[in-house]
Amino acid sequence: MDLTDRQFERYARHLILDEIGEGGQAKLLAARVLVIGAGGLGSPVLLYLAAAGVGTLGIVDDDTVDRSNLQRQIVHGEDRIGDSKVESAVDALAGVNAETRVVPHHMRLVAANALGLIDGYDLVVDGSDNFATRYLLNDACYFAHKPLVAASLLRFEGQMSTFKAYGGAGPCYRCLFRDPPPPDLVPRCEQAGILGSVAGVMGTLQATETIKEILGLGDSLSGRLLIYDALAASMRAIKLKRDPDCPLCGAHPSIRDLSSHK
Repeated sequence: MDLTDRQFERYARHLILDEIGEGGQAKLLAARVLVIGAGGLGSPVLLYLAAAGVGTLGIVDDDTVDRSNLQRQIVHGEDRIGDSKVESAVDALAGVNAETRVVPHHMRLVAANALGLIDGYDLVVDGSDNFATRYLLNDACYFAHKPLVAASLLRFEGQMSTFKAYGGAGPCYRCLFRDPPPPDLVPRCEQAGILGSVAGVMGTLQATETIKEILGLGDSLSGRLLIYDALAASMRAIKLKRDPDCPLCGAHPSIRDLSSHK
């Protein structure tokens, strides 16, 4: 792919990086990334991936913009309250990079549509806020052989990792947490609260890891869990091991399709 003069100007700071250059920018322009959720995590992911020149961005979300979202969901503005989040994000991203194709999927991710949605993309970013979607995405990306860049938030903390267990090396999400916790054990953001900028930190890290995966740069987060503590101003990574007894990616899997997801 030959870059246009306009693209040379726009992506100049990428092009002078030896690790990216014209070839790397061409890979970004050809890449297709599916982002689940246009909320606190999805907002910075979408903005930075569009700014970086990712060619196609798919957005999956069935919610509408609420005033309480605006404290952290920076892709939306006050003038979009009550509107579909995917349509609000489409409009915002058009102002960031008109060359990026943004595909709105105004729907909830469920077992019946997960594999069909994922199939059209190279990589998936999990910006969801519930365990049902996290486990469904983990299983679907494993079966579809797609990298999954996942993060979660609560109060002043964030966690993230990249899952590529289909390659036989790294762990999947179930290797860490085999089954979802009871519904009343882990509160959601609307119950426990979230410092808005923490969503920005973690979403920006997700965007960075996504770009690294597209370009094959640096060390993947596969096999590591990154933990950010805003109050302690600390960030650390812990090694993750593949669970040989994992019901999804282990030696004798019991999960062979998405039928267990309701």
